[in-house]
Amino acid sequence: MFKLAITAGHYKYTAGKRCRKSLDPNQTREWVLNSRIAEKVEALLKKYDGIEILRTDDRSGEKSIALADRTGAANNWGADFYLSIHHNAGINGGKGGGIVAFVYTSPSADSVKWQKDLYNALIAKTGLKGNRSRPLARKNLHEVRVPTAPAVLLELGFMDSKTDTPIILTEGYANKCAEAITEVIV
Repeated sequence: MFKLAITAGHYKYTAGKRCRKSLDPNQTREWVLNSRIAEKVEALLKKYDGIEILRTDDRSGEKSIALADRTGAANNWGADFYLSIHHNAGINGGKGGGIVAFVYTSPSADSVKWQKDLYNALIAKTGLKGNRSRPLARKNLHEVRVPTAPAVLLELGFMDSKTDTPIILTEGYANKCAEAITEVIV
């Protein structure tokens, strides 16, 4: 049995985590985008035998679950892979952005393989390559440092990019992300 721990980053009311108003009048919250993809991945994976899923965030988005609680739950459960789904910011209304996949600064070989496979599948499926100088990034982030299983944190486009925002808001993009992630996991 393969055990996948999956989390939609943040929660509905995390300060500042939303699309730029000039690009999205609804200022869609990051958690909404993250959760939509996590739910689609779960639904697709339910079609396959031999995969168990643990969702470590609050499915309603109403309650903030600490990162230590998320990674602790995955570790206690014996997850085989930890996947954190996010959307990025930092373009400040400019162009570009794209998908970035993070692993820890000194990752396991398995984490690096997952990182590359997920990134390549996402780019092939969505075309959202962007202009990041390091789309396969290493960073000291809790969600890629603490899990005992291989771990990847995905940033699936920029919520403040003129290029990315119209794309990441669509249902079609969320479907493509979920399909790419599912294909790699299966």
